[in-house]
Amino acid sequence: MRDRLAAETKAALKARDKPRLSALRLISAALQQSDIAAKAPIPDRDIPALLQKMIKQRRESQAIYEKAGRAEQAAQEAGEIAVIEEFLPRQMSEAQAREAIAAAIKELGAASPKEMGKVMAALKERYAGRMDFAKASGLVKELLK
Repeated sequence: MRDRLAAETKAALKARDKPRLSALRLISAALQQSDIAAKAPIPDRDIPALLQKMIKQRRESQAIYEKAGRAEQAAQEAGEIAVIEEFLPRQMSEAQAREAIAAAIKELGAASPKEMGKVMAALKERYAGRMDFAKASGLVKELLK
């Protein structure tokens, strides 16, 4: 993942693609901050969660900019989201997510909404970066009723 990020950054520099370069540098900075906080390079399996967090932050900012009528900043956030999403594994469809959640519930023997935390923890461990956990949360609640 880090090698790909370095290669993409180099390509953006050569192409003089400033918006893409900026977004790639944001990803690099976030990785570097995480490495410093962890006092060691974070493992590749943790990177998708970091990227999901970055996307969530940008979506929130984009919504705020749109409400404020600042289309240019909203478009910049959308561009950054698109670049960050390139580094994530392909997202699961809702049907795939529902199937994975049902399998996790069955495997864990969860029967009530009180066990939602256990199910969500298992899903986050298995499907980090591939599942939208905000939507998954609603599906887990629905299936545990």
